[in-house]
Amino acid sequence: MENCLFCKIIAGEIPSYKVYKDENVLAFLDIAPCNPGHTLVIPKKHFQNMEDISEEELTKLILGVKRVGNLIKNKLGYQGYNIMENNDPVAGQIVPHIHWHIIPRQDGDGIELWPQSKYEEGEAEEIIKQINT
Repeated sequence: MENCLFCKIIAGEIPSYKVYKDENVLAFLDIAPCNPGHTLVIPKKHFQNMEDISEEELTKLILGVKRVGNLIKNKLGYQGYNIMENNDPVAGQIVPHIHWHIIPRQDGDGIELWPQSKYEEGEAEEIIKQINT
């Protein structure tokens, strides 16, 4: 896509710190990392979000995510990592090109997961009914 920031990175028009690449996927360091080594993994073909990408292309992408996660954990010595995909602007997607964040984690790094709550009486049943109709 012509004005897509990530497509410009793929084309080499914008520099990046490349972590991994193959014929389908490019992974590069996030410019605003949560922890050192925070990496974005993107398909080389442009897809805006999860609804746009085919299952075949998504499989290629998630295999790239797995490879990069292994590199981050094994080469940088992190204890683990979070994998996150923000789908659409309301969910925090800033660049409209599907991408997965791999966020390296250590004990005590200060990163907190999202808040959790509980369903009200009957709420879960109503949600299931709406999804399944």
